[in-house]
This record gives sequence, structure tokens and C-alpha cells, in this order.
Amino acid sequence: MATQNTTKVARAMMAPSVIALLIWMIVPLAMTLYYSTLGYSLYNPISTPFVGLDNYTYFLTDPTFIAALTNTLVLVVGVLIITVGGGILIALLLDQDVYGVNVVRLLVIAPFFVMPTVAALVWKNMMMNPVYGVIGQAMSGLGLAPIDWMTDVPLTSIIIIVAWQWLPFATLILLTSLQSLSADQKEAAEMDGAGALSIFWYITLPHMSRAITVVVLIQTIFLLSIFAEILVTTNGGPGSQSTNITYLVYQQAISFGDIGAASAGGIVAVILANIVAIFLIKAIGKNLDA
Repeated sequence: MATQNTTKVARAMMAPSVIALLIWMIVPLAMTLYYSTLGYSLYNPISTPFVGLDNYTYFLTDPTFIAALTNTLVLVVGVLIITVGGGILIALLLDQDVYGVNVVRLLVIAPFFVMPTVAALVWKNMMMNPVYGVIGQAMSGLGLAPIDWMTDVPLTSIIIIVAWQWLPFATLILLTSLQSLSADQKEAAEMDGAGALSIFWYITLPHMSRAITVVVLIQTIFLLSIFAEILVTTNGGPGSQSTNITYLVYQQAISFGDIGAASAGGIVAVILANIVAIFLIKAIGKNLDA
């Protein structure tokens, strides 16, 4: 009886926060669903006829949608490859017991605390500018033609900027996992004649697999909604070469004034994000149970 009373009290204490969270989530979602069924334009806000699923048909059949979906997937996969691969390498380097390693760890983690807009502007104007950017100056010094990053390879530029921001996060998680690996396992493998590469492939990497899956899940959820870096660097261009789903929804609402189509795009983005999250959670669940 005491246990049942305790459970009831705990549920009663949690109820206000749960209800507030549900309202915070459900109300915007319900409003978005409602506006997605209306022909609502910012240029004629008085007339809002009911159009049913026409906004969804318009958004999904827009040629830019396929390009935006492809760019979103390329952006997510590209950043994950750089951050996971680079995070493993940096974590291995920072796991060494050398002088000044604590200072280096702090410097490596620092980019994660830079605001996305600031990071994007720094990379655009100080690093990737073809005339006075650091990369352009270095290429000119080597006798190479500078690259106009934001025009010639806009999506690659976004991937580099976002990967630079998320690399510290992956490094921190993977380094924590690496430091929990028992040294006895490595010593036993060395005594059996295993080389450094074999130890990494058969001992270190499997030990880090759970941390890697967590990094992939968390980063994917956030990478699907990348927006600020695109807005302040390429504006989705040239054309739609660096437009992702999030930026396409922004264009429909702000640039074209079509709130109905933007709302439909928002619902589509939520559905796609949930599909990706479900597959990732299932994959991580299998990994954690192994």
C-alpha cells in the first residue's frame, strides 16, 4: 500500500512538468498542422481558404524538395564521417600521458561553445574568403588558384563548418569511452604479440562502439535541422546547391510568404526526422544489448 501511495505522489509531482511539456510540444504542432491545410499567404493574410492536402502536394512535388532532401542527407553523412573519424583519431592522441595534454584537451573542446552564426561568419570571412581568407592566402603562397568556397563548393563548405563545430563533441564522448578501457587488455594483447593496429581494430574500436552510436544518434538529430550556418554563408545557393529541408521551409515562409506550404514542409521535416530517429534508436538498441 505504501508503495502504491508513493507511486501516486510521484506521478502527481511529475504531472505539472509533464503537462507543461506536452502543451509546449502539442500546441505548436497542432497549429502547424492547421496552417498546413490553409491557403495562407503573407501577401494576402485576410484570405485563408481551406485547401486540404494541396500544400503537401505542392511541397513534395517541388523540384527543390528533392535537391533539399539530397543535400540534407549528404550534409548529415558528411559531417558524421568527419566528426566520428576525426573524433576517434583526436581521442587516441589525447589519451596519451604527455606534458600539456590537459591544455590541449581544453583547446580542442573550445569550438563547441562558439555560436553557430559566429562560427559560420568566421569561416566565411576569415578562412574561406578567396581573396584575404587564410586558406586562400595559403593556396596562393603555394602557387595554387584560390577556391571560391561559397560559390564553387557551397555544400562542402557547410559540411566543413558544421563538422568543425561538432568535432569537439564527438571527441569528448569518444575520449571518455577510451579512458574507460582497461590497460590490462592492451598489455595482454601486446604480450601475445599483437601490434598497435590489431589492438585498435580488435580491442579499442569495439570498446568505443557504444560511444560511437551515441554520437551518431545525437548529432544526426541536430544535423537534420542545420539552418544558421546556411543562412549567413550561402543563403541556400547558388540556386539550391546548399539548400536543406530546414532552409527550404524558411524560404517558403519568409522569401515566398507561403505559410501554408511552409507549415506542410515543417510537418514533412518532422516526419522524416522521426523516421531517421526510429531507425537509429533501433540500431543503437541492438548495439547496447550486444
